[in-house]
Amino acid sequence: MFKLLMIATLLTVMTWTMPVVANEAAPLDLSTQELRDSVGGWSVITEFLDEEGAVLKTAEGSYHFEWVVPDRVLRGKSSIPDMDMNSAILFYISESREVIEMVSVGKDGKLWVMTGELGGDTRYTQMFETQSGGEAQLRFTRYNVVPEGFESKMEYSDDGGATWKQGNHQLFRRQQNN
Repeated sequence: MFKLLMIATLLTVMTWTMPVVANEAAPLDLSTQELRDSVGGWSVITEFLDEEGAVLKTAEGSYHFEWVVPDRVLRGKSSIPDMDMNSAILFYISESREVIEMVSVGKDGKLWVMTGELGGDTRYTQMFETQSGGEAQLRFTRYNVVPEGFESKMEYSDDGGATWKQGNHQLFRRQQNN
């Protein structure tokens, strides 16, 4: 019995003195998992918002992604039929630049590049010229991520990122017929 108590005490002391190792995945692993989780079809409800967050318009659409290069590059398509919007998408990881990016182009020919840090949930577009001649930037943030869905918000800044105004909110739900 004494021997058993000594072993139990030794194990307890060892666990108290062993360094705690964080259970955090590496940023590359997190972004790779995001790509894996994105494969397939998604039903999407998009709410277009005013600056205060009031819904101006709601539209239903879809996204679909499939592998081009496993664990590195997805190709996809987004569609919002009510607004006659279709876009081609590439969603990829650049290990050398330590970023995850999504590029999108629609029938207007405007190429949007959204770049974020590996492992992160926020991506930024390049600066672009507004209709009034100023400059602006978009910020996309993914949140409330669960296996069958997530939310995304798009915000914009026309003052170099000092303030961000609401643009849209999207609710993604995995399509059941994948």
